[in-house]
Amino acid sequence: MSNPHFFCENCGAEVPLQAKQCPRCRRLFQSVRCPSCGFTGEEALFNQGCPVCGYTIPAGSGQPAKGRTGQNEGEGAAAGAPPLWVYLLAAIFFIGVCSILFTLLKN
Repeated sequence: MSNPHFFCENCGAEVPLQAKQCPRCRRLFQSVRCPSCGFTGEEALFNQGCPVCGYTIPAGSGQPAKGRTGQNEGEGAAAGAPPLWVYLLAAIFFIGVCSILFTLLKN
């Protein structure tokens, strides 16, 4: 298998393996994210492709094999999961509705 290629998720520029910053747009990298399953981790985990789903591309296909991301997505977070504020807003709304119903039923 050939060496993995890494690309900046922000601007699409190819990025060297050990780069901590994109050479084109200067975005800082915190981790590598698999474009197929969304797994996030250190670049060493991706030496043979994605450790979770095995995602790789043929050499010379011109498609990004791995997306480097500067966003802190959190390890173990499900791909596509809503942000924390959505859950907090839903909880506040639920507590408010329960309070109103309790008040109405009590009277």
